[in-house]
Amino acid sequence: GTEPSSTADTAQLDTAEDFEVLEEEDDDEEEEDLSELPPLEDVGRPPALPREDAQPLEQGGGEVADDPQEWLDILGSGLLKKKTLVPGQGVDTRPRKGQDVTIRLKATLEDGSVVEENPALTFTLGDCDVLQALDLCVQLLEMGETALIVSDAKYCYGSQGRSPDIPPNAALTLEVELLAAQDAPDLELLSGKEKIELANRKRERGNFFYQQADYVLAINSYDIALKVIGSSSKVDFSPDEEAELLDVKVKCLNNLAASQLKLDHYEAALKSCNLVLEHQPGNIKALFRKGKVLAQQGEYREAIPILKAALKLEPSNKTIHAELSKLVKKHADQKNVETEMYRKMLGNPSAIGTPGKCKDKLPWSIPWKWLFGATAIALGGVALSVVIAARN
Repeated sequence: GTEPSSTADTAQLDTAEDFEVLEEEDDDEEEEDLSELPPLEDVGRPPALPREDAQPLEQGGGEVADDPQEWLDILGSGLLKKKTLVPGQGVDTRPRKGQDVTIRLKATLEDGSVVEENPALTFTLGDCDVLQALDLCVQLLEMGETALIVSDAKYCYGSQGRSPDIPPNAALTLEVELLAAQDAPDLELLSGKEKIELANRKRERGNFFYQQADYVLAINSYDIALKVIGSSSKVDFSPDEEAELLDVKVKCLNNLAASQLKLDHYEAALKSCNLVLEHQPGNIKALFRKGKVLAQQGEYREAIPILKAALKLEPSNKTIHAELSKLVKKHADQKNVETEMYRKMLGNPSAIGTPGKCKDKLPWSIPWKWLFGATAIALGGVALSVVIAARN
C-alpha cells in the first residue's frame, strides 16, 4: 500500500501513477452497461436451455466434443467463448454485477502449461478486479457450473503479457467453477482498516491497468477506489485511519490525473490535480502534472511558475528540470511567433531584407499615414469643440 517517495526517476512522476477523467469514467461505465454487460445476459439466456438439454449427453466422458454450436460467442467477435462442462443450478442462480463472487480457477496457455491455479478466488463482479475475460463470463455462470472459457489475449494480459510465465499476446484457456456469490459488504459499515484495504485493492488494480496501457480501465478502478473512500460511514475512524484514507485518496487522484493526461482529457486532469493540491499544496506529482496539463493547452505563462514551484521543492529532480527547460524554450518561441504576427498586422517599420525596388511601397507606410491622419482629425475635432464652447 505505501508509495515510494518522489525521486528524480521519470517513471515515478510521469508514469507510475498515471490515470483518467471523471466525466470520461462515467461514460466508460455507461458503455460497459449498455454495450457489454446487459447484452451478455440477453445473449446468454436464449442458448441456456438447449445447452442444458444437450449437456447430460456429454457428461461422464471427461472430454467435450468440439462442436462449435456448444460454444457461446460472448461478444460476437469469436475472441471470447464459453462452453459449459458441468451444468449449474439454473439461470436464476447467476451472480449479479456488484456482488462478491468466489470461483475455482485454472488458467492454461495454448501449449497446455498451467500458469495459474486458485481454489477460491474472490472478487467483485463488474469492477474489473480480475481479467476481463472472467469479469465478462462469470456473470453468465450458474451456481455450481463449471465452464471452459477460451479468451484472446485482449481480454487477458494483452500485448504486455505477464512476466515470467505468460508471453505477450497469449490467448488463455480458463476452467472456472462458480462456488459462491453474495452481496458486497455495506460501505457504511466497513471499519477504517477494511475501507483502506478495499480502496487500496482497487487502486492497485488501476496501477495494473495503467501498466498495461489500458487507461480507460485504470480510470474505472481509480474511480471505484475514490467512491469507496468518499462513501459515508456509520463507523468512527481513528485519526491515523483518517490520515491513511486521505493518503490513498491523494494517490488515486494523482493516478487519475496521469491517466487523464494520457487520454488528452486536460480539463479533467486539471480538476484532479487541483483536488490533490487542495489537500496537499506541496504535492510534487500534482504540481508537475498540473504544469504538464497547462503546457499541453499552450498555457506556458501559467505552467512555468507551477513547475518552478515543484522544482523548488525538489531541486535535484531531473524530470522537472527537463520539462521546465522545454517549456521555457516553447514559451520563448511562442512569444517570437506572436511578435512576428503583430508585426505583420501593424506593419514592419524596418526596411531590412526588403527588395530595393519595393522600398517606396513598404506596407508600413499606409498604416502610419492613416495613424497620423486619424490623430490630426481627432485633435482638430477637439480644438473645434473648444472654440464652439468658448463662443457660447
